[in-house]
Amino acid sequence: MMDTGLFTPLKMRGVTLRNRVGVSPMCQYSCAGGMATDWHLVHLGSRAVGGAGIVIAEATAVTADGRISPGDLGLWTDAHAEPLARCATFIEQNGAVPGIQLAHAGRKASTAAPWLGGRYLAPEEGGWRPIHAPSEVPFSASAPVPQALDAEGIRGVTEAFADAARRALDAGFRVVELHAAHGYLLHQFLSPLSNHREDEYGGSFENRTRLLREMVRAVRGVWPDSLPLWVRLSATDWAEGGWDVEQSVELARVLGPLGVDLVDCSSGGMVPGVKIPLGPGYQVDFAERIRREGGIATAAVGLITAPEQADAIVRAGQADVVLLARQMLRDPYWPLHAARHLGAAGEWPVQYQRAVD
Repeated sequence: MMDTGLFTPLKMRGVTLRNRVGVSPMCQYSCAGGMATDWHLVHLGSRAVGGAGIVIAEATAVTADGRISPGDLGLWTDAHAEPLARCATFIEQNGAVPGIQLAHAGRKASTAAPWLGGRYLAPEEGGWRPIHAPSEVPFSASAPVPQALDAEGIRGVTEAFADAARRALDAGFRVVELHAAHGYLLHQFLSPLSNHREDEYGGSFENRTRLLREMVRAVRGVWPDSLPLWVRLSATDWAEGGWDVEQSVELARVLGPLGVDLVDCSSGGMVPGVKIPLGPGYQVDFAERIRREGGIATAAVGLITAPEQADAIVRAGQADVVLLARQMLRDPYWPLHAARHLGAAGEWPVQYQRAVD
């Protein structure tokens, strides 16, 4: 058992999280042209006020055609950094560490928001043709066939991630997470189910992980040594012949020496129709195994809702951080409620203390 609980601070490079509770990146589908709005300021800021140790902004596209939907957040120009800087400043002023997830949707780009059905949007509907993928393999029977990236395209995407990381730094973010999960571009290169290439980026484990390794080096080239770099992985595709936890462990062993500080352990998203054994904490075992065998800090995610559950994950050494998503949507003040429930320190804003004392 670890001698630390959910409300023990965590130091990572030059950044200290006040506790081990984090707000997982959650798409809001509420942008126009990739620009953050007051919705993002309030959405992210309220979770910082609510006591989280780190608040991670949603999957933020590094190119316009790398968005999941037309409503996605973006960071492909310097102008995108300006409204995001307001969010980062407010998060930090309220005691949390501002983080941001950089992403490219690859073959899963150009879809409608979930409440609009989530289907592929054609160019005449305000979408675009997904042109970035490892291979010309569509996500589903109803999805368009993407265009495989050539060497120049791969260099361009890598540069786009590095440029977005530089802008994130200028905007005041203190943690960057590379999104290599949920069937998006970096995950597409990792998985044999979507990567059918026969060049140096396909085939063997070494080749399929090459783009992510290059991406980490490129981002580390602009991201200060004093600040943490995280990577989100889908630990398994939940599908035969796909990416699995054994490969995730092997990759984690490689990422640490390249400058990655934590692996955020999710799963799935590569192919539709797979059976996932959903249940409380169903992905925690991935975080534990990658932490133990990969020799790297991890974050646990997935149907973690109860304070005792989250605290036990940290105390047992299954993960270093617990990231909450839907539970944080239901209760932005979950960390403060959990701290009181567990008898830990958690200070409500002075503006609210009359209601909670």
